[in-house]
Amino acid sequence: MEKLTLEHIKEGQVLLFDKPLHWTSFQVVNKVRWLIKQKFDLKKIKVGHAGTLDPLASGLVILCTGKATKTIETLMGQTKVYTGEFTLGATTPSYDMETEVDETFDSSHITDKLIDQVLPQFQGEIMQRPPIFSALKKEGKRLYEFARKGEEVDIPKRQVKIDNFKILENNLPKLKFKVQCSKGTYIRSLAYDFGKALDSGAYLSELRRTQIGDYRVEDALSVEDFQNLLND
Repeated sequence: MEKLTLEHIKEGQVLLFDKPLHWTSFQVVNKVRWLIKQKFDLKKIKVGHAGTLDPLASGLVILCTGKATKTIETLMGQTKVYTGEFTLGATTPSYDMETEVDETFDSSHITDKLIDQVLPQFQGEIMQRPPIFSALKKEGKRLYEFARKGEEVDIPKRQVKIDNFKILENNLPKLKFKVQCSKGTYIRSLAYDFGKALDSGAYLSELRRTQIGDYRVEDALSVEDFQNLLND
């Protein structure tokens, strides 16, 4: 990537970052904004992200600066590709490792043949219920606010599109997967529903976003890379 100047940043840059595990997307935005402001002695600069990624996931986050922030909505609508791991035989309230296992299930009956039979249920346009541990709003509150208080809440299903869903590796109870899907798809919900379809349970134990539209994580920067690029 060529040297970044203040003119480049104000005119608008689309920057690809490889978000580390345990960082929020907002932490990446805040860190990058701070680095830009420090470097160019600015009081403010527009920096936004084109879609969040959970703290327990790593991978591609797109940031836009200056006038390029106008393209955020378009970028958010692009298809996304994820790789990761499901753990079978158990569920968690958050559908991932944010919360402890709340129920265990038999998984001894799960075979490659059964997995192959179930996979077509998760191809194309499907109805999916978002996790209660999510930032979606209901009655003006984030769903996770209800969840953390132990309150019951009705979450309607919504339509999402799964373009491609493959199991790459079967090392029961761990399944490695790859999925290409539309905006708004929750891979945590996919894990939960997949486990139920196998007459067992499952939760998301690993997730990495590798692609958004034509943008790939292989071309992304770390925050340290970006800092070095600014200082070159």
